[in-house]
Amino acid sequence: MNKNNDFLNILRSIANHPGSSQRSLAKKIGLSLGKLNYCLKALKQKGLVKAKNFKNNKNKKYYLYILTPKGIAEKTKLTLNFMNLKMKEYDELKKEIEKKM
Repeated sequence: MNKNNDFLNILRSIANHPGSSQRSLAKKIGLSLGKLNYCLKALKQKGLVKAKNFKNNKNKKYYLYILTPKGIAEKTKLTLNFMNLKMKEYDELKKEIEKKM
């Protein structure tokens, strides 16, 4: 997988499961906890994701990850790029199959 696919999967997962822990996000996406942590730091630096402590939790290592408006726009852009790539791959495969028939 490439970095953009990882970022897209993380952004999607946060959008669909905003209260998830890093461990559960990593499990849902299929990334190691270390890689997810690294990617989340990059997404936070880019301003795409915010992390907030749970106020009522005594253990302050738990965060709530949310997409920023910039993160929502980036998720949309990455999704469109992904779909365009898949459509291009589909068209190429279709042409290849038609040549063989």
